Amino acid sequence: MPHTINEACIKCGACSDTCPVSAISEGDAAYVIDPDACIDCGACADICPTGAIKPL
Repeated sequence: MPHTINEACIKCGACSDTCPVSAISEGDAAYVIDPDACIDCGACADICPTGAIKPL
């Protein structure tokens, strides 16, 4: 199950740098995860300083 990023995102970029498949990109208000590319490894959720990343 892919992950999603909620409104707690502070756009620090840590998740994008950590994603092994480059499934995370910068959006307007927050970073976004491409659900088709996400391999559900959880690396992004582990590194997020605000806990903004959760499984769908």
